[in-house]
Amino acid sequence: MGNRVAREDFEWVYTEQPHTQRRKEILAKYPEIKTLMGPDPYLKWIVSGMVFMQLLACYLVKDLSWKWIFFWAYAFGGCINHSLTLAIHDISHNVAFGNKQAKWNRWFAVFANLPIGIPYSASFKKYHIDHHRYLGGDSLDVDIPTDFEGWFFCTPLRKLLWLFLQPLFYSLRPLYVNPKAITRMEILNALVQFSTDLIIYYLWGLKPVIYLIAGTILCLGFHPISGHFIAEHYMFLKGYETYSYYGPLNWLTFNVGYHMEHHDFPSIPGCRLPMVKKIAAEYYDNLPHHQSWIRVLWDFVFDDTLGPYSRVKRLCKLAKES
Repeated sequence: MGNRVAREDFEWVYTEQPHTQRRKEILAKYPEIKTLMGPDPYLKWIVSGMVFMQLLACYLVKDLSWKWIFFWAYAFGGCINHSLTLAIHDISHNVAFGNKQAKWNRWFAVFANLPIGIPYSASFKKYHIDHHRYLGGDSLDVDIPTDFEGWFFCTPLRKLLWLFLQPLFYSLRPLYVNPKAITRMEILNALVQFSTDLIIYYLWGLKPVIYLIAGTILCLGFHPISGHFIAEHYMFLKGYETYSYYGPLNWLTFNVGYHMEHHDFPSIPGCRLPMVKKIAAEYYDNLPHHQSWIRVLWDFVFDDTLGPYSRVKRLCKLAKES
């Protein structure tokens, strides 16, 4: 355990992201992978059920005491809301209605956003494209922490605080790292979201609104499901920048744990990513992966060699927009 020193910078590399080459190799060897691409016919129904479940919960919690509002926000509502953010992640890849129905996907993401309480879906879509195209790209991939985060959040207590504040950093970091003009869809997303919040407030009072927003903030912060934020791209082993997780929490998160497979094939919906691993097993079985998101959080906090600086970073050339 000697010589376990905290990182003082990101892991800079001067190679392309690994997913591009692996995708080419897998498709050449297993062209049937292409049949997995396309919309998930069940996604819209699952998401709709989750949205209406949260609306029912709003009615059920309206007369609870505040301690129970926050308890159920963390234990139940926030889990649903976190899952909905990952549904929005899938929808951002047009897997709800297919690539030919892009607007349907955008508006369905706004619908999925409703229980989250805060407008999210349109801004996520705008930046998530860059995360795939420029994985680890300096000043392009806003999933990468800032230098301040890497420098300051370097002790167990500070890293724990950083995990609690993840929603804050994820929402503010893009404005500093790679600011972009506000889009029409973002304005519409905000109008629909705040109108829904006001309607819930008018019908059932303040407590259901707090239940929704508190659940989102709490469960995107320090929560077992939030282990995926760290598990996906933080460099637990030198030379590996994306990791999968194959545990049971995938059932609640639209298989976001199959993250190597997802970055290799972003157009394949989460429900079919296990088939990618099964078909091309030799490409994934020997790669390092995580067994537990809770263990990921524990190691991140208490391992001195891990922290916000534990990310692969590269310089990327901007792709020409067609």
